[in-house]
Amino acid sequence: MGNEKEALKAGIEQGTYKWVGTRPIRPDGADKVTGRAAFGADLDLPGMVTGTVLRSPHAHARIRSIDTSAARALPGVLAVVTGADFPELPNEVAAGGEAPINFRHISENVIARAKVLYDGHAVAAVAATSAEIAAEALSRIKVDYEVLPHVIDVLDAMREDAPVLHEGLITNGVEPAPTKASNIAGRVEFAMGDVAQGFAEAEIIIERSYTTAAVHQGYIEPHACVASVTADGAATIWCSSQGQFMVREFCSKVLSMDIGNIRVTPAEIGGGFGGKTTVYLEPLAVALAQRSGRPVHMVMTRSEVFRASGPTSGTHVHIKLGAKRDGSFVAGEMELKYQAGAFPGSPAFLGGMTGFSCYEIPHAKAVCWDVVSNRPKCAAYRAPGAPMASFGVESAIDELAQQLNMDPLELRLKNAAKTGTRTIYGPKFLEIGYAETLQAAKAHPHWSAPLGPNQGRGIASGFWFNIGGQSSAAVHVNENGSVSVVTGNPDIGGSRASMAIMAAEVLGMDLDQVKPVIGDTGQIAYSFLTGGSRVTFATGMAVVQAAENVVEQLRQRAAKLWKIDVEHVIWRDGAAHCTKADEAARAPLSLAEIAHQAGRTGGPISGGVSINAAGAGPGFGTHICDVEVDPETGGVKVLRYTAIQDVGRAIHPSYVEGQLQGGAVQGIGWALNEEYVYDAKGRLQNAGFLDYRMPVCSDLPMIDTVLVEVPNPAHPYGVRGVGEVPIVPPLAAVANAVSRAAGLRMTDLPLSPPRLLAAIDGAKAAG
Repeated sequence: MGNEKEALKAGIEQGTYKWVGTRPIRPDGADKVTGRAAFGADLDLPGMVTGTVLRSPHAHARIRSIDTSAARALPGVLAVVTGADFPELPNEVAAGGEAPINFRHISENVIARAKVLYDGHAVAAVAATSAEIAAEALSRIKVDYEVLPHVIDVLDAMREDAPVLHEGLITNGVEPAPTKASNIAGRVEFAMGDVAQGFAEAEIIIERSYTTAAVHQGYIEPHACVASVTADGAATIWCSSQGQFMVREFCSKVLSMDIGNIRVTPAEIGGGFGGKTTVYLEPLAVALAQRSGRPVHMVMTRSEVFRASGPTSGTHVHIKLGAKRDGSFVAGEMELKYQAGAFPGSPAFLGGMTGFSCYEIPHAKAVCWDVVSNRPKCAAYRAPGAPMASFGVESAIDELAQQLNMDPLELRLKNAAKTGTRTIYGPKFLEIGYAETLQAAKAHPHWSAPLGPNQGRGIASGFWFNIGGQSSAAVHVNENGSVSVVTGNPDIGGSRASMAIMAAEVLGMDLDQVKPVIGDTGQIAYSFLTGGSRVTFATGMAVVQAAENVVEQLRQRAAKLWKIDVEHVIWRDGAAHCTKADEAARAPLSLAEIAHQAGRTGGPISGGVSINAAGAGPGFGTHICDVEVDPETGGVKVLRYTAIQDVGRAIHPSYVEGQLQGGAVQGIGWALNEEYVYDAKGRLQNAGFLDYRMPVCSDLPMIDTVLVEVPNPAHPYGVRGVGEVPIVPPLAAVANAVSRAAGLRMTDLPLSPPRLLAAIDGAKAAG
């Protein structure tokens, strides 16, 4: 096996591969363009019934009573459940996506108990023989609410006189520990150096506050599932999610079921972006299936998706940045206040870890606040927490460049993190490519292109750690020499293609002979969910190791057929070659030939690997944005956009480019138009794509991409995660461009026409 690994290493160093770096047709493409692919709502089982959810019309209310008798009496209604039908769970914190989760909070978010905590909070669920009967049943459920004062904004929620959502919520991370409940769930601090000393050394200081609105991931497919429970209590769930093992674990906890009695099959997924790393419908569907004895089909409406599934946090960010007159950063301080929604768990601490990480700043501090309010519980959204912190830091850097009369790109290059730079959260960077992204931006024709009247150019950078984690893969050789690659992660960004490419590269076979399969929880060993930009890195590493295991078996089988020692067999170009001096003329044995004779040499050939992958390479990106501002209307037109990123090694460059483009588009929407709008009663006013303004093709230019490849030495092919970095720079890149075009610093997102026009008019009035 040593020869094969050396050949692989040489290929990595030289960048010469047969399949890695190519752009084959996606393996799921034909099914998706012809409509054969099955998504969460597509499964149709015999006897299947419809499940629907009754949701709170109030932002904050005590549930005095729920009367479901009229609904249960309606012909065609087979089951009704409320919070009283679910077990009360203790506080239990576990890993979930990029941030820890509390199973008690997950359970109470799935269905309310004593109180409803936001407009759209689930109160009851019904299973009926038709959607019409289910809807009628919901209308017959009588809920007696005691409406309570509510709070929406993060700063308002932190006030001492704010309505308190959870009577037992005591702030963590504060000394001395408070004795009074509040909406502040926790405080986390990161620091290095001496911030006071750093600011004393600074010759120029920028200090600003910035705000961002809560925004939704905007996936096209709403949450959907089917659940069936057998007479002996075994549950099977089919759903669109970012992790079938996550769904199994969460349902096991929420329902107090034996995890071995739950099997989850992943459907195709029409978008997730972090928003499908938790459960909403699945436990309700199982509970209804248990009581009705029928399979239960549940699909959220688009309004329900907005009202009841997690957007990311709205934030208040305060940044203080100190530098020398030559542009050298000496001190940085940030205070981050993030909305968690109805239950603790905002990504504020992730913002604190990432905001300064693109730069060498000797003295730095980040204080992060996790704050509950009467909104849906927040969920992950591509690099959760990082875009908001980066918006503040990168905006301050842009303003610093203006005050120093420096090129904002050169200012970033002067302070860029590099190998050996210590992060605010502790570790030192190993091989990273941030400076390379800045150099690529400097060399790109976009950076030197001329601008016209009312036009501005913004640049911003961003960072994300990327993660590894538990991953499993199996490579099975079929009788004809084709190969199945089975993994346990839903494909939300092209991972099927990447898994097949890496397996084909190791095995030296044609890619069209490799079939990637996403297994259910009964077909493959445990894998952590698809999130954190981990799958191509971590699960890809498992695939490579499983394929290497198969190569070793193929060498051994060839040695048996030739009746020689295995040390005289090498694997090259998809075949076994004999190196024994007196038998070197033997014809190579192809994979198909060895597979055909597997019964004579020991039986089926298969390699399975389960690992806990370490060594994820951090990712950096730099984005350039040109805009034109209409001073009469406040409208912003994005003229040109370029996304540059260190991707380690692009296994399938088209998918990687798509990730960069998709992140840029979502960030543009976040910067310019997207926000949750509530009325005075805490009810969401724009729960649909007509009123929640996401960018469409006509709003955008073609988005150029530049892939910088600084290989991650911890991965066999140099992979770094790529899916989350692209959403980090756009908020600041767009805002910096708008600020320069408008001639005034914009600090509050979104930069919608009314907000921008008010700022322009205010500046005119002030002279």
